[in-house]
Amino acid sequence: MNSGHMQILPPSRYIEKVSLATGDPIAEDIEPSALLVQSHRDYHVVDIYARFLMSWLIDATGNEELVRQAMKEVRKLGHKAAGLLARAIGFKEETVSTTLFGLKDREYYFRYKREPLSGAEIHSRLEALRAEARERFEARGDSQPQLRVLLTGGTGFVGKEILWQVFSDPAIAEFVVLIRPKTIRDRKTGTVVKVLSPADRGEKLLDQLWLREPEQRARFRFIAGDIEQPGLGIEAEEVERLAASLTHVIHCAASVSFDDPYDESFRANVGGSLNALEFSHSLQTRQDSPFIAHLSIETSYIHGRQTQQQAREDDVVFPRNFYNNYYELTKAMASLETEHFMLQRGLRVVQLCPAIVIGESQAGNNRGDLKVVNAPVNVFGRTEEALKEQGGGWRKRSTTRLIASMASIFPGDPSAELNLIPVDWVARGIVAALKRPAAVGERVHLATDKRITAEQIQQIVHEELGLKIKLAEPTIHRTIRLPLLTRVLGGFKQQRLANALEKLGTIFGGYSEWGQPVHAVGKDVEILGLPEERPGTEPAFRMLCRHNKYVQQFGKIRDLDEISRREEVWLAFINDLERLTGQEAGEIEAKAFHNAIDLGLDLDSFERKHTEA
Repeated sequence: MNSGHMQILPPSRYIEKVSLATGDPIAEDIEPSALLVQSHRDYHVVDIYARFLMSWLIDATGNEELVRQAMKEVRKLGHKAAGLLARAIGFKEETVSTTLFGLKDREYYFRYKREPLSGAEIHSRLEALRAEARERFEARGDSQPQLRVLLTGGTGFVGKEILWQVFSDPAIAEFVVLIRPKTIRDRKTGTVVKVLSPADRGEKLLDQLWLREPEQRARFRFIAGDIEQPGLGIEAEEVERLAASLTHVIHCAASVSFDDPYDESFRANVGGSLNALEFSHSLQTRQDSPFIAHLSIETSYIHGRQTQQQAREDDVVFPRNFYNNYYELTKAMASLETEHFMLQRGLRVVQLCPAIVIGESQAGNNRGDLKVVNAPVNVFGRTEEALKEQGGGWRKRSTTRLIASMASIFPGDPSAELNLIPVDWVARGIVAALKRPAAVGERVHLATDKRITAEQIQQIVHEELGLKIKLAEPTIHRTIRLPLLTRVLGGFKQQRLANALEKLGTIFGGYSEWGQPVHAVGKDVEILGLPEERPGTEPAFRMLCRHNKYVQQFGKIRDLDEISRREEVWLAFINDLERLTGQEAGEIEAKAFHNAIDLGLDLDSFERKHTEA
């Protein structure tokens, strides 16, 4: 099963369509697109403006539930009016309600196909798996269990932070990282200049993470492999070596592209998970295996668009309001595969589900990541820079201001809550799970109970970057304003910006509407032993903005060696600033922080000045 020939399984392997009238499954193919939000909305002008009206009412009243109930009554009146009109003109009620009022009632729903086990059977099997994990863990010793771990996705955003935290953990005797060789080509000719082996790439990675102590570096090994290959693409001799020693596998590799098509998302997220699960199962079932557990790193957004109840840690149901994208959908499918391996094949598994991961909480360092939340922040930052640097005649200045005005529009309901979680909290939970056999059989949200609203993001962007972004109701923006903006920008020969705004609007529009899912938390503290005080999202987002502005210069600095150097300087500056002020950097008011930057950092060389911050 190589990456070019991997079988892409249809949604019907995991999901069935069920008749509301009879409760029976409907035997027909399910198109992946039918499971996304956009297939069930924005099909009628009345539907579009109804969503706009709901957003306005929520902002006015602050009561989502009241508005939901009011709109339900409006829908009932709409159906009643459609029935009266249909009888008067001799048309079907369904035709009138859909054509005139955009009232479209589904006669079916979707649900996941689940394991044919009773609650008691599931409980019994999970208890047995936890007992096995506890027995094998305790056999390693109490104080320093000397764990030996294999990690996939070690060069990714979360993977790098795991390496950083493992480096100083005495319980980890060996840490093996799966990594592909990297081919370096001449940019002009395309000819191969050199090939970096996994060991070469690993040494480089440790350098970029400032992990310099030779004795500690010796605990890390970097081996060749590929998650899209059977057996993770690991050579047979290496497999034998790992089988005799590994206690855990952390499967962290995934595609985090929110706009990938179904096939690509499935190949990376489901296919990769299946290969990793099979690999761990093969280790666990060997005679005298020291294997303890498989850690599957998923996402709290496997729950999709749940808007009327909390997304629970102990269950996954098909979301009433569908999925935002194929990333969420395929990660949910991967979670079901993980559940199957656990309940039917006896694999000891921990499922860890981070929310939207951002830079670490103290300094905002992200090891060069430019995706997800960094993307719109960088667009905002470059827009503000363009305004400050504008020159030329009045016509050019006017054009610049107009373009900047269009670039600073962002789809977001002021009340929409985003669950952003710093990467250090996520990695802390993952490393903690290695030492918690009680986590086997559990699904744990690595999220926060201190979410941030779109309105707070708007305020922080203004304070930190100087740009007044304008929040636009997401439905109106997506269907009316965004197409107009992209055409106008194209006329100004700003196609790159137009493409960026279109992509951001498409990706983030769904995450900034009112009624965002609330992810239940608790097992992070109860089972993993993390602190009760979860990260504050506001200060973490503030540090993300500051890091993007000063360290990465809104995406202009891309060389990973240079970013590593800058982040080390940046962290030292933050440590000194916190020592001098007695405050966490993210809690320092924007003006005071930027003044400290002027005093303490030379931004041209990005070196510390010889004065106190």
